[in-house]
Amino acid sequence: MLEPSNNHELPPIPGKRYFTIGEVSDLCDVKPHVLRYWEQEFPQLSPVKRRGNRRYYQRQDVILVREIRELLYGEGYTIQGARQRLEDGEGPNAAAMDQALIKSMLAELREIARILDGN
Repeated sequence: MLEPSNNHELPPIPGKRYFTIGEVSDLCDVKPHVLRYWEQEFPQLSPVKRRGNRRYYQRQDVILVREIRELLYGEGYTIQGARQRLEDGEGPNAAAMDQALIKSMLAELREIARILDGN
């Protein structure tokens, strides 16, 4: 099992649009009940809820979960401290998170443009 502070050993995030709570649990090495708890504690983490109250996380949510995980387990922050760091935009990987989100958005826009062009 991975040590909590080894984010670099987590598997890469696949190029999907939505992830189930089980997939996010595996990708971030965090139990599903912890993810549900973090949803209550971190307002930034709000997966889409569909039929039957099922959660569907987007790529930026997975990146955020990894960020929260690093703050809590890697840097030893409390929930309140981690929440404050994220609200201030000062997480340990804030720049990487922004870059990953931009790359994801660009890929989606390219896909939309390809569909609209009929190619």
